[in-house]
Amino acid sequence: QVQLVESGGGLVQAGGSLRLSCAASGRTFSSYAMGWFRQAPGKERAFVAAISGSGGSTSYADSVKGRFTISRANAKNTVYLQMNSLKPEDTAVYYCAAGSSGRLYDRASASTREYDYWGQGTQVTVSS
Repeated sequence: QVQLVESGGGLVQAGGSLRLSCAASGRTFSSYAMGWFRQAPGKERAFVAAISGSGGSTSYADSVKGRFTISRANAKNTVYLQMNSLKPEDTAVYYCAAGSSGRLYDRASASTREYDYWGQGTQVTVSS
């Protein structure tokens, strides 16, 4: 069983930056693929960024490419999402997810169905 706890959300003005963190329990964190997803009010949960279990592959939603960066620190059992040049449309609850399948060791999946564990979410609000 893996528990995920997100932190770092908050209120920021457009153009500003935030760094989200996701702390994971469990001894096998280093082999899990990790993803960030977000859900705005009235919308479905959407992919933001992912990093493979090996850390060698990343993927991003088109809407955040060039602005957001996902990274992982296996020694700290933590994955990060650095968010720069934030826009009001980035406002959402951000969720961290972990995928334990061996298929994700070298693949950064954008599909919610491939992730087994989810955090409770952290709110990000970007004001205009």
